[in-house]
Amino acid sequence: MMTKGRLSLKTKLEILSKQDLQRVHHASLEILQSTGVIFHHEEALRILKSKGARVEGFTAYLPGGMVEKALEHTPSTYVHLARNPAHSVTVGEGFLVHPNIGPVFVQDLDRGRRRGTLQDFENFQKLAQASDVVHLAGATPVAPDDVPASERALYMVYASIRHSDKPVVGSCTTATKAKQTLELVEMAMGGSGKLDQDHLIGVSINPMSPLAFGREILETMMAYAARNQPVFVLPCILAGATGPITPYGMVLQQNSEFLAGLTLLQCIREGSPVVYAPASTAAWMRTGGYVTGPPEAFLINTANLQLALDLYKLPTRIMHGMTDSKEVDCQAGYETMQNMLMGMLSGGHILEECLGVLDSIMTTSYEKWIIDEELLSRVMRICRGIDTSEEALSLSVIQEIGPGGNYLMHDQTLAHMREVWEPTVSVWKSYSEWQDNGAKDALHRANELWKSILDDAPETLIDPALDKDLLAYVKQAADTPV
Repeated sequence: MMTKGRLSLKTKLEILSKQDLQRVHHASLEILQSTGVIFHHEEALRILKSKGARVEGFTAYLPGGMVEKALEHTPSTYVHLARNPAHSVTVGEGFLVHPNIGPVFVQDLDRGRRRGTLQDFENFQKLAQASDVVHLAGATPVAPDDVPASERALYMVYASIRHSDKPVVGSCTTATKAKQTLELVEMAMGGSGKLDQDHLIGVSINPMSPLAFGREILETMMAYAARNQPVFVLPCILAGATGPITPYGMVLQQNSEFLAGLTLLQCIREGSPVVYAPASTAAWMRTGGYVTGPPEAFLINTANLQLALDLYKLPTRIMHGMTDSKEVDCQAGYETMQNMLMGMLSGGHILEECLGVLDSIMTTSYEKWIIDEELLSRVMRICRGIDTSEEALSLSVIQEIGPGGNYLMHDQTLAHMREVWEPTVSVWKSYSEWQDNGAKDALHRANELWKSILDDAPETLIDPALDKDLLAYVKQAADTPV
């Protein structure tokens, strides 16, 4: 049974003091009002101006009161409905895992590294559906190279609906394709008007750092917010390249870009959900390139999570399972575990980029997906802490057993033994047992496991008549100009 993790440890990882957080907030308001943010879309600028912003060219200057009002109207939690009500989740409470966004390659032991296809995308939806630690489906665990770029958003959401009944995450696209994506989800979830009543699909958008938003990004934001659907504002800044070299300065710029996006979204539809999604890192200064494993990344992003959680009371999302390794090796293990543990201890609500990612989020590995599920379950168990009830203290049990006894057949042991964490791909057997079972390493065991899961996966999870209607809509939409 899939469970939602909760942070039960007595302390949450914190980087900044309360005074530091206030300094960042007030400095952000100063940047938004005096420096401004570029919005490459006339309609977005018109909306901002109508709500009190000063607009010069493509730059909008947002008064502090306008930003504060937007924060006040942004909900601290929201319910993301699934086609199967048992899989609906509340965002802003506990840990929720959802697939990656960005990889263009897939990798496995049998075929090596290659461009992803729609079949690979569908396979990852099936793995997400079967997983006990994955709560949200969709997104872009790999971009299907055999589908035209203009149509990928639609085909990916259709495949997500077809192969999973968990909540769906979409992808950034043009205004036309974003509206069609929303209509497709509405068809699958109950028909006309359903989107305006409930939150059925989320989407991640990236500001064009520093302090700018691109046209396609804004079209997606406006389409989703207009229909009451959650938007994850995800600044992805490189310290020393597209942001300041200092972590504290990065926190400031990241917060400013987030608040600019949130303000626009609230101007479009007051009360629509917005997720604070810090995703910045430090550039590798030898090349200026993008890397995901430096310790500075979580020093920056944890501070921004503090702003979201402690000051703004907003739902959050964090990239937290990345590695720059090219293979499923030792580097992949320690960088992934570092980022996973930091992400959860920092209090992120939605946990992303944590299922099979390699090579700075360029590749998704089938085997690492399975291994990462175990790593996620390990870290979730750590972050849930321990039961401190009177029964769990076990005073009477210890007194009953006394010196020299054992607990193996005690009623308390029998009642709770299945609650003790166990691995899925790690080996706990003796060396001789491991040898007798083929002496397979974790990578080869994971290879067997993902194949077995896909072999057992159903062909579709939706009614044939609905499937026919959805596919017809997708094909018709593919003929519509972008």
